[in-house]
Amino acid sequence: MANVIKLRKGLDINLKGKAAATCVTVKPKGDFALIPDDFTGLTPKVVVREGDTVQAGDALFVNKKFPDVSFASPVSGTVSAVVRGERRKLLCVKVTPDAKQVYRDFGKKDVSKMNGEAVCEAIVKAGLFGYIDQLPYAVCTTPDTKPKAIFVSAFRDMPLAADFNVELEGNEEAFLTGLQALSKMAKTYLGINPGQSSGALGKMKDVETTVFDGPCPAANVSVQVNHLAPVNKGETVWTVDPMAVIFIGRLFLTGKVDLSKRIAVAGSEMKSPCYVEVKVGQPLKEILADQLRTTEHVRVINGNPLTGRLSSVNDYVGAHTSEVTAIPEGDNRDEMFGWIMPRFNEFSANRSYFSWLCGKKEYTLDARVKGGERHMIMSGEYDRVVPMDIYPEYLVKAIIAGDIDKMEQLGIYEVAPQDFAVAEFVDSSKLELQRIVREGLDMLRKENA
Repeated sequence: MANVIKLRKGLDINLKGKAAATCVTVKPKGDFALIPDDFTGLTPKVVVREGDTVQAGDALFVNKKFPDVSFASPVSGTVSAVVRGERRKLLCVKVTPDAKQVYRDFGKKDVSKMNGEAVCEAIVKAGLFGYIDQLPYAVCTTPDTKPKAIFVSAFRDMPLAADFNVELEGNEEAFLTGLQALSKMAKTYLGINPGQSSGALGKMKDVETTVFDGPCPAANVSVQVNHLAPVNKGETVWTVDPMAVIFIGRLFLTGKVDLSKRIAVAGSEMKSPCYVEVKVGQPLKEILADQLRTTEHVRVINGNPLTGRLSSVNDYVGAHTSEVTAIPEGDNRDEMFGWIMPRFNEFSANRSYFSWLCGKKEYTLDARVKGGERHMIMSGEYDRVVPMDIYPEYLVKAIIAGDIDKMEQLGIYEVAPQDFAVAEFVDSSKLELQRIVREGLDMLRKENA
């Protein structure tokens, strides 16, 4: 029976527009694009040119600091563009897909007969190693790091996040094989929620399964690391998105790099929220063509409303994207009397509005900050929604001050920016906490390089 860890801190935000458990397939028409910024901490180096022909699984770019780590093309076709921005920063590599897809054959392998070194080599060779992240620093890792453990969280609880149980349907064997492969490289932990404990995920072999029972952000893998194997200075753990586990499992079962996945199309600005079968790098305009209620005063997000990336219909499905959401921008709202109204339809984390009397209702929230940035208030509001054994307010202050010693003492090695997403939502000081934490992690990584 799996261990159970109950978390009291956190906040569930119930938004309107959750994806129904129905799935549709969108036939790809336009160019696909692999975006280096999806892989945090990567310095990319392009290894293809415009006009080159590639197969699905061929490298489009590599990690400049570790050239063995490549990033595979999601489709076969012709490289149509290498897009660069300011100071020649690589923005994306576009591929025009073939009508009939051709996959690079890496050979089927029996994971049960392989050791950790052979598994790692196979993942690196296929261009999938970049989908593995690490703590500290919350960046994509490299094969020369030696993790003390590997963590996979098999559920999501951010607002409008995709249900991994829907993504898992039909991919059970690949997920199991992927977990088995990871367990060959280091001790592997699997985090699940109480509803998954009685199913197949609660009986997984080769991994240590733990049930996390609590509000958002209990599903954050770094929260789970904090409770099971805290990261000290000089230690490293790897973290893997559950969809990436399926990618790895498919590699060993089929010998091919198949970056197909099922993502949620959700939000109050969607006509019919559902799940869509797509591939990494597929154009969002194909997915959102008939879904958006309007194209004005709407915010399209590559991810969930708290941690996702601001996008547009001209963007592409991210490498780690599990949902595409659309919510009102709020720039056309004009409220009479503002905050002084009772607001029965507005959400409040501290019962400032009468809406808390309405029970578990769904809310339609827009993207407005509703206030300006001000001095940080030491009120303990971060601590109430960050379920980790750290002092989040003091850690944020240390990052702002650039005090590296204090940052280390206060547990920065264990955190990722998304751990502060809910704290940013409730923050009365309106600080961009995720950006601040990201800058602190980058500062520490540069200092320790």
